[in-house]
Amino acid sequence: MWTLFSYRWLLTMIFTVEEINRDPALLPNLTLGYLAADSCLAEGSTLSAALAMVTGQEEAVTGEQSFFPQKQMLVKLMKCDFSISLFFCLCAPCLQVSYFASCACLSDRTRFPTFLRTIPSDAFQAKAIVHLLSLMGWSWVGVVSGDDAYGISGVQLLLKELEGSDVCIDYLEVIPKSHTLSKIRRIIERIQSSKARVVVTFAISPDMEVLLREVVKQNVTDRQWIATEAWSTSSHYSSWSGISLAGTLGFALRQVDIQGLGFYLTQLSPGGQQMQPLTQTVWEEMFGCKFVVESQTNPLSGPQCTGLEKMESQGELYFDVIYNVYKAVYAIANAIHDMLICQPGKGPFKNGEFVWIYSSWQLLHYLKSVNFTTPVGELLYFDENGDVSASYDIINWHVGPEGKVAFVKVGQFDAASTQERGFQLDTNKLMEISPSALQVPVSVCSESCPPGTRKAVQKGKPVCCYDCIPCATGEISNATDSTECNKCPERFWSSTDRTVCVPIQVEFLSFRDNMGIVLSVLSVAGATLTGTILAAFFHHRDTPLVRANNSELSFLLLISLELCFLCALPFIGRPVPWSCMLRHTLFGISFVVCLACVLSKTVVVLVAFRATLPGSNVMRYFGPFQQKAGIFLCTLVQVVVCVLWLVLAPPVPTESAGGELGARVVLLCAVGSVAGFTLVLGYISLLAGVCFIMAFLARKLPENFNEAKFITFSMLIFCAVWIAFVPAYVSSPGKYTVAVEVFAILASSYGLLLCIFAPKCYIILLRPEKNLKKNMMAK
Repeated sequence: MWTLFSYRWLLTMIFTVEEINRDPALLPNLTLGYLAADSCLAEGSTLSAALAMVTGQEEAVTGEQSFFPQKQMLVKLMKCDFSISLFFCLCAPCLQVSYFASCACLSDRTRFPTFLRTIPSDAFQAKAIVHLLSLMGWSWVGVVSGDDAYGISGVQLLLKELEGSDVCIDYLEVIPKSHTLSKIRRIIERIQSSKARVVVTFAISPDMEVLLREVVKQNVTDRQWIATEAWSTSSHYSSWSGISLAGTLGFALRQVDIQGLGFYLTQLSPGGQQMQPLTQTVWEEMFGCKFVVESQTNPLSGPQCTGLEKMESQGELYFDVIYNVYKAVYAIANAIHDMLICQPGKGPFKNGEFVWIYSSWQLLHYLKSVNFTTPVGELLYFDENGDVSASYDIINWHVGPEGKVAFVKVGQFDAASTQERGFQLDTNKLMEISPSALQVPVSVCSESCPPGTRKAVQKGKPVCCYDCIPCATGEISNATDSTECNKCPERFWSSTDRTVCVPIQVEFLSFRDNMGIVLSVLSVAGATLTGTILAAFFHHRDTPLVRANNSELSFLLLISLELCFLCALPFIGRPVPWSCMLRHTLFGISFVVCLACVLSKTVVVLVAFRATLPGSNVMRYFGPFQQKAGIFLCTLVQVVVCVLWLVLAPPVPTESAGGELGARVVLLCAVGSVAGFTLVLGYISLLAGVCFIMAFLARKLPENFNEAKFITFSMLIFCAVWIAFVPAYVSSPGKYTVAVEVFAILASSYGLLLCIFAPKCYIILLRPEKNLKKNMMAK
């Protein structure tokens, strides 16, 4: 059945044939004729049309009897194949130039050696669709196709183009030819249940109409439809789709203005002509009326056709497809023209008669080789597959204020251009005509992974479905949707958000830190206080209190305490090899000297008290020489341990991870030898323990001479500090480890200094009246 659109295509062929026949330069000695056959997508009609072509018993469109006079060639239009054929089917294969068959399968020269077309192959349309999806950021889409060569071939081309791209397909649904309502609804349910908001279609118009009518019926409005040229500019769809298809983006064949054709199509009417069945049928369908016939006995079911109706009231003229018809006729005419002007004796005429058998293959050669410019200025030629260069307009379905759909061109795709310039989309125009386009539909399986993370494909799902995994420490990703994290170079670390590599912060207990300043002040203050006490003792060295407390040991003890306070300073500042060795050796030796002096004083006090018993001669073993020898031996042991430690495995500067998993490194002094460090601390602990026991035993000496009591308190503080030091040292992070060690040194030093010498200084400086021999001897 001929419809309005196919009737216009037929009229376009007639218009083009008449235009060529009027052209004195093209085919000057040959007249083109035309025939039309309608298969109506039915096998029976197709076979009937084919047999009519073979037998020559088809009806001419003009109503005139078909004949083949000398020097006249016939051009046929077949609506089923949407192609224009040369009438060479009598004795040779038909040469066909299609204006609407876009299936890429027809590019197979082995199966279709005599087929050419003026409509672009769907292979180009598949490329254009992938370009559009990538440009709009739609990586998760659904595909709906028809169950025919157009749909199946189109989807195969689309899948091939998607290989290696960043676009994935969630589902692929096929519209059955039976158009069962249950199957159509199942497809719509699949579309609605998917996260893919973009639906790419590859189906002919009748199949899409069945699906889209159900889409409109169920009010599915949250999907972005991508239309192919089969229905992208169909006003028939837009008349009933409402807002369900608003915003649809589609690819339409290039539209051009053919001079005189619009007027020709709108001015034709059946009035004044013998009524033709084809014209009558199309006219009744187009205007919704009926012609009165003499044999009619029943009343009309609608208005009566007058033949004066105007075709211009019926919407757009589909110049996109019409132009392909126009080009197809001109291609045939130019091929015949090239063949006719060949060398004498080699053309299609012999002795004034047309030679059909031999000229069909010759014409096929010339048809494949045509290269001309159409009257509208386009260069036309066929490639090795019989295809023309592809050019599409990108159309947006814009719903105006009155609710009417307008097709607005927002871009174009030209396959002849380079890849960068071949696809153009005017997003500014798209936003201008449709404010809703400002919010581009999001159609992704997974949201974009922000910088600082990487994509990890979900098991069993396409690559477009992924999880965002934060980069590991020391690695970064500074781009969206990064597939991997890059490791930071040496001496750099990742920021907290894992987006940039930052220089590693070198950290140590510095003199500029608040804690370093406090500890330095305490160290200097302790050393100053010790020096002050030493000066006071030296000034009052002849007083009974100083002499009674063994002034030489007191002086030595104060000097060792001075060193204890000062040994805290090498622990502050950037560790270097000499400072690491100095801090540990000075710490170990000074504290041993200090504890040896305290132990000697405690032993002397204890022995002196015991020596007052009758018959006791013990004091002779603890004279000044023995006391100095004891201190020397105690110190010598620590000196030997420290020398061996420094020689075998000295402390050296080292780096350790800071509190932010490598973003900082802490400069520390590694002990070098754990055994050496343990022996130094163990020996100090041994002396402190012995000293505490001895002082505890001497705690009940006479009130005025009870120095052992103060030594006991000092040892309690000393032991408490270093016992607490162990867990604090182990658990403290970074530079605070060093701070804990310095604090322990200062706290124990202050404990010894204040507990032993504060009471004496009180008497020497503030209560000199008590600094008398009789007070020292009193009970």
